[in-house]
Amino acid sequence: MKNVGTIDRLTRIVIGLGVLSLVFVLEGGIRFVGLLGLVFLLTGLAGSCLMYRMLGVSTCKR
Repeated sequence: MKNVGTIDRLTRIVIGLGVLSLVFVLEGGIRFVGLLGLVFLLTGLAGSCLMYRMLGVSTCKR
């Protein structure tokens, strides 16, 4: 069930790609913080967010 609207999806994809790029920019162990970008990227691409579902939130138009 999709619960992430269009603008929310695009925002998540852009933020996800930005945070994911930190893997290539940062050095040392802190660079793996960039892998958190995968969460934003995948929820944006899938159109579904587990946290939204648990909270009963939806940004999709009805």
